[in-house]
Amino acid sequence: MGYSHARQVESLNRSLSEISKDIQVSFEFFPPNSPEMETTLWNSIERLAPLKPSFVSVTYGAGSGTRDRTHDVIKRIQKDTALIAAPHLTCIDAGKEELVQIAKDYWQSGVRHIVALRGDLPNSSEKPSMYASDLVELLKSVADFDISVAAYPEGHPEAPNPQFDLLNLKRKVESGANRAISQFFFDIESYLRFRDRCVTVGIDVEIIPGILPVTNYKMLERFAGLTNVHVPSWMPKMYEGLDGDETTRRLVGANIAMEQVKVLNKEGVKNFHFYTLNRAELTYAICHTLGIRPE
Repeated sequence: MGYSHARQVESLNRSLSEISKDIQVSFEFFPPNSPEMETTLWNSIERLAPLKPSFVSVTYGAGSGTRDRTHDVIKRIQKDTALIAAPHLTCIDAGKEELVQIAKDYWQSGVRHIVALRGDLPNSSEKPSMYASDLVELLKSVADFDISVAAYPEGHPEAPNPQFDLLNLKRKVESGANRAISQFFFDIESYLRFRDRCVTVGIDVEIIPGILPVTNYKMLERFAGLTNVHVPSWMPKMYEGLDGDETTRRLVGANIAMEQVKVLNKEGVKNFHFYTLNRAELTYAICHTLGIRPE
């Protein structure tokens, strides 16, 4: 009887501990819509800030109310913490002049990093007037922003085929994007194949994997259905019978995310973007395992 699997796990853990100093993380938050959620958000930011992420991003929805909340969170992070705040910015529900004004306001407020996205269409049959590549170009015309864009290892839900989606990412990079952050995924091979395909078409920026620690499997199924993310057949079995057991769901979610990070790190990935859902506990535990700890 062989012990190759045990040796493989040992090798993963050892390699992770050896190069953990080279690993960088970033975190995503979303603007709160209630006093309770606002408390949760700022508690999470306070908890994760000592880990010194390379940046923290704040999501941005259509409609002035959501956008204003994003601006408020970003400016408070800039004012009250030492973190680099990176607001999401979309070109849906905003004209070019308004986007230029928003960009100028951010630059004057000290914001240098923006996550540039097209955004979700309010009507799926409507054709957008601007795309993410146009937004990247607009931002670069305002100031020399550090720009992140989105990447979809399993394809954007609206893309007619994978090659179309890949060339769209290339346009965003050619317009001035500095890096891409991937949609969350659980099929590690899909990310690695996508990374290889990016190289073949001349995309030379880093494709940072987006990691989503899952604590609510039913919510994940809805997210995955909307975002064209493949959920492996083994995942529902991991959460089976845990609907009323949040503590165990958290342990399962943390374990899956840690294994993802270990394998990706073994494949040379050193930057990870965590979708925190405004909760610090799992992300903090995963970072601790990676060797990322307060000084």
